[in-house]
This record gives sequence, structure tokens and C-alpha cells, in this order.
Amino acid sequence: MGFADRILISKSDLVAVDEISALRSRLIRMNPRAQIALAQHGDAPIASLLDVYGFKLDAILEIEPDFLTDVEHEHDDDVTSFVFRESRPLDLMQLERLFSQVVADYGPQMLRYKGILNIAGTDKRVVFQGVHMLMGAVDGQDWAEEARETKIVFIGKNLPKEKLITGLRACISSSD
Repeated sequence: MGFADRILISKSDLVAVDEISALRSRLIRMNPRAQIALAQHGDAPIASLLDVYGFKLDAILEIEPDFLTDVEHEHDDDVTSFVFRESRPLDLMQLERLFSQVVADYGPQMLRYKGILNIAGTDKRVVFQGVHMLMGAVDGQDWAEEARETKIVFIGKNLPKEKLITGLRACISSSD
């Protein structure tokens, strides 16, 4: 919820107006950037929900500068998170194979995963994000003077942390 681009409040017709107002206030405190809308009987403003290209790492870093440095913490409902970091470049083909397998095996448990990838052979950062079994990446800005480093945040239920880290380390490029 903290990094959602859009939030829909459903079943609002079943509770009092002051409860909706309290919920809206709480959601705004959790995520001041997200647009909040009501969905009545499944009727949602589809045009404002699809193809919004809302993930902007720089905007998130303005709100929470430690977004990619907060290594591990616990959430409610058995949800955990961790960060994978690696300064050596990753091989894109190996990474794609790994994530295809990880998504097939653990997709429903992977609530959110996102980060910056340092890919061998490219001068651009690769901005990566996914939810469950949906994932994507786009070229970001050129690497500047800062150290090139892959940082991926994983948020999920019962994720095999050590298996994921071992798999990601196996994707380190041997050519750079």
C-alpha cells in the first residue's frame, strides 16, 4: 500500500461515511502520492487505473530516501522483505532465466519486487519491478559518477530468501 500508484476503496456502501473518511486519512498518511477512488459494486474508473506508468524510483526516493537501503523488516500478516545488493554486473540472459523460474515457482507469494539492475554491457540503469507473476523492466538513466550497484527489494510471504540470493549471485556476469 505504501508505494501503490492507485488505491481503490471497495464496499464503501456498507460502512458509515465517517469510517470511509478515517480510512482515506489513514491511506493518505501511508501513501501521500497515490490517487484514491471509491469503487461501487465493482465499478471502478478503469481509464485511471491502467497504463499509468506510475513507478518512479526518483519520486519514491524523495519521499523515502532509505527505500533501497532498508535491508529487512517485518510486516503484518507474515509478510517479510529483504534487499539483494551486488556491485558486480549481472548477466541479462541468466537473470531472465532465473526470474522466469522464480515467478513460476513462487509468483503468488511474491507481493512486490523492484529495484535497479546493473546489467553487463549497458551504460544505463535498468529499472525493474514486479507484482506476483507480472514483471517488467525499462532502461533508466545512464550510470553517473555513483557506484554501479544492483539493488532489488523483495516483499512477499514465505519467500525462499537464501535460494533467491544464491540464484541472483549465480547471475553475476563473467564477462565484466
